[in-house]
Amino acid sequence: MTAAGVPGQAGDQFGTLLAPITLQTAGERIAERFVTAIALGEFVPGQRLPPERELAAMLEVSRTTVREALQRLQAAGYVTARRGRGGGTFVRTGQGPGSDEMIRRTLVPAWAQLTELLDFRQLVEQLIARTAAVRRQESDIHAIRAAVTRYSEAADRDASRLADQALHQAIARAAHNERLAELSARIRREVSFGFDAEPYTPEVRRRAVHQHPELAEAVIAGDPERAAGLAARHFSLTEEMLSELHARIRVRSGGESDAHDQGQ
Repeated sequence: MTAAGVPGQAGDQFGTLLAPITLQTAGERIAERFVTAIALGEFVPGQRLPPERELAAMLEVSRTTVREALQRLQAAGYVTARRGRGGGTFVRTGQGPGSDEMIRRTLVPAWAQLTELLDFRQLVEQLIARTAAVRRQESDIHAIRAAVTRYSEAADRDASRLADQALHQAIARAAHNERLAELSARIRREVSFGFDAEPYTPEVRRRAVHQHPELAEAVIAGDPERAAGLAARHFSLTEEMLSELHARIRVRSGGESDAHDQGQ
């Protein structure tokens, strides 16, 4: 017994329970989302990040919050700032001290909601592809084929991202329902943690180079069922990357993620 009449072990437990709670700032949460996005290839080494103003609008936070997040990333070695002409904030690496924990805090708490979102996305994109195959017009066909060509000829990550976005926007517009096009764009932003950039690796690009023309031609040929099936397969790429990252972090954390998941 302690002097206060409480067993030492119980006293330790109360001490843990009554320890001060550290609340995260908005900047810390945005920094964690950046680290997860870097791990997924949404941002790659050497890439210049958008300016603070664009990031703030993209993430729907203040420029002060974005600035705090970038300062944290720079201190941790994820990005570097360059001044002068051609300057900006550039990605340095996909890993850094504490990266697993930062990714875990982004992915694990909302994993059930994220998997549901990915499932919803597949359903929506199948509907878009099926509808586009029925409603596409000559102008839509031209835009779709141009975007496929742009993607196949893209020289880097940025060009690939823009061409990928243009292709899926062209297919969505071919459905001739503005609400569907807006929904597709909104889901894309949610899946990418607000950055509006699909996960990217050389392997993902290699597979997309083959899948994009197949999906495009199914829409152009007016084959709704084939277009829907190809859309489902294509949009599973993002789900595969997120699932692999989630599994990797779970293994590295020694099962802590599983316990956290069960407590949600």
